[in-house]
Amino acid sequence: MSTIRSARGSVGRLAQPVAAIVVALLLLGIPFWLVLITASKNQAEAFTPNLQLPEHWQLTDNLVTVFTDGRMVSAFFGSLLVMVPSVAGVLILGSMASWVLARRATRLMAFVYALAISGIVLPPAVVTIVLLLRQLGLAGTAIGMIAVYMGMYLSTVIFFVTGFVRTIPIELEEAARMDGASPAKVFRKVILPLLVPVLATATILICLYIWNDVFYALFVIGGRIDTLPLNLFQVASAGLYLQNWHLIFAYIILMSLPLLITFVIAQRWIISGITSGAVK
Repeated sequence: MSTIRSARGSVGRLAQPVAAIVVALLLLGIPFWLVLITASKNQAEAFTPNLQLPEHWQLTDNLVTVFTDGRMVSAFFGSLLVMVPSVAGVLILGSMASWVLARRATRLMAFVYALAISGIVLPPAVVTIVLLLRQLGLAGTAIGMIAVYMGMYLSTVIFFVTGFVRTIPIELEEAARMDGASPAKVFRKVILPLLVPVLATATILICLYIWNDVFYALFVIGGRIDTLPLNLFQVASAGLYLQNWHLIFAYIILMSLPLLITFVIAQRWIISGITSGAVK
């Protein structure tokens, strides 16, 4: 009897992870498969996207067509123009603010922390943002778009980093101060190197949000600076990709490659950043 129970328990323990893997593959694999095979079809086959294999694979031809005719180069550098300063700004300001908020346990700091992370749940007012940028003369500029992204995602960095800083022993900072280090040097030499895992995680998340954003870019810089998703929206609406789903999905593949490469490179730091809180 005990042998039967043991066998059932082993089957149950094995079935749970297998079921989880199958569900994950279905949820993630089907969309990826749809994108890949649609991008590999011709216009007629891709007119109604489905999961069927193409009769003739032309993925390379579609990627070349998108790259040469879709103004992707200028849109790529436009995305970098607004993403890189935005990510760097929120990481620097957010990590510095998180250090202060984590080390000063007062009611005022608790209120400031709650106010700082409220941006995660409170949606930005698009109309107000656009009107304010027009008053400041920043509407339609890269600086205005960078300011919007920094204001939107600073809360995310503070939320991630503050909890991580609280797990760092304060004795490390006290030892550095006893050696004569200034607060700026303590942060730069002691705290910042320890924040690399969590900052890598926050970087990927924020890059993903900014790289794929079309809503705020349309209102703030629409028609003045091209980003990849905004360019896709514009050329598709203008008729180049109208009903050409094979080209749209090919564009999506090329647009996703930089983030995919970044994720593969930073995967080690991302995983350690997610699990470090539990380990510590």
